[in-house]
Amino acid sequence: MQNVVERELDVKLVLSPERSLPVPARLSYLTTDPYAVHITFHIGSESPVHWTFARELLVEGVFRPCGHGDVRLWPTRAGGRQVICIALTSPDGNALLEMDSTAVAAWTERTLRIVPPGSESALLGLDGALAELLAPLPADDLWLSDPWASEEPQEGDA
Repeated sequence: MQNVVERELDVKLVLSPERSLPVPARLSYLTTDPYAVHITFHIGSESPVHWTFARELLVEGVFRPCGHGDVRLWPTRAGGRQVICIALTSPDGNALLEMDSTAVAAWTERTLRIVPPGSESALLGLDGALAELLAPLPADDLWLSDPWASEEPQEGDA
């Protein structure tokens, strides 16, 4: 069964220290993809912009700077409020975004209640899939038997 945790929020696209633009966004977490969080930005173009990264990165980013490369997060204060900054880097460009820390922390906590840390792999069904993949089939009997079984009489046979 799939559970989805979603939250609509306005993030700020930081253009300069003095200027930012509001961007509607949706945070999504799906139990069918238990290690990842998804953020969809509705930037007024024909299609929204999607980013996916590790849930663990967002959990840590609520409390301390983390990440490297394409996704980096850190908590800070901006305009007298607690925010989480997200720096995104892609071949198409870079973006610095601010999200309300309280909203992100509450949403992240909901995902952790549905799928506690360390229990994600159980949702993937890897053990069952691997057992099914490795289970012998009737045709495997040919491979499991000894093709060079001796048909010569054994000592003591007449």
